Amino acid sequence: MADLYRIFGAEPSPYSVKVRSYFRYKAIPHEWVVRTLDRQKEFESLAKLPLIPLVVTPDGTVMQDSTPLIEEVERRHHEPPLQPKDAGLAFLSFLIEEYADEWVNKPMFHYRWTYEADQEKAAAWIASQSMPGASVKELEKTADFIRKRMIPRLAFVGSSAQTSEQIEASYRRQLEILNAHLVHRPYLFGGRPCLADFGYAGQLYELSADPTPGLIMREAAPNVLAYVERMLFPAASGSFESWGTLKSTLAPLLKDEVAGVFLPWSKANAQAIVGGDDQFTVEIGGKPFTQNTQKYHAKSLAVLRKRYSALDRPGWLDELLNETGCTPYLKAD
Repeated sequence: MADLYRIFGAEPSPYSVKVRSYFRYKAIPHEWVVRTLDRQKEFESLAKLPLIPLVVTPDGTVMQDSTPLIEEVERRHHEPPLQPKDAGLAFLSFLIEEYADEWVNKPMFHYRWTYEADQEKAAAWIASQSMPGASVKELEKTADFIRKRMIPRLAFVGSSAQTSEQIEASYRRQLEILNAHLVHRPYLFGGRPCLADFGYAGQLYELSADPTPGLIMREAAPNVLAYVERMLFPAASGSFESWGTLKSTLAPLLKDEVAGVFLPWSKANAQAIVGGDDQFTVEIGGKPFTQNTQKYHAKSLAVLRKRYSALDRPGWLDELLNETGCTPYLKAD
């Protein structure tokens, strides 16, 4: 046990699944510790924030926040390499992972707590994970409590009657793009997974598991569903591709989703925080999208911009980011 990493997480948490898949891919010895009520005191003694996943290293270091956590573990276990050697591809992996963590989480949370069937399934799932061995009555009571607590939190991701159409259109659009992109390759950048895959697949796994978005995925995007299942136990089957072979089917994701919805939203959020505003509105899909400001998202945009600024960018990357409309959002205000 002393040589194992310990991952405190839960199956209904996309970021927990993200980290667990990474450890599985890297074949890093670890223990998956479900954060149950029985484990809560131990978890609280370790956690700085009440968030999962939480990883305890063999030397006792405690880490939270999935992306920095993975990067730190990667420094300790660098084989097989997580990112492509090509600096441009590595940056695109960071960019898509950021989009997945910060935007694809919106449809995940929206579907889960908007529709009754999804609410009931998710609440029961979370209750059963946190209270193994509990009676039916206890689970039903806990599930009802979870449901009533989570539904009002839809506002945290900007989900409302006014934004529902935009969030659901984004989900369907990305499924269409990904389904075409994954026809001839197992992972986003070719024959092996990278950071973008772990961030994206964690969110898509939750969407596939919930009734409403899961049905949409099964009917409209079977290649995406197969990808989600593959990412639970990912394994390299080839090399990373060059941008030349990826461009035709992956560039639409950058244009229509990353630059089309995510980066405008992220920039508007950051500007609102600088301006001291509690709420902001940005146009997405020709309609206003309003939500409360999110401080963490502003910090993660700053990190992304720092990566962009520090990168010795190949010419093709600048051309791509200009063509897809990403460049203006990646430059510091």
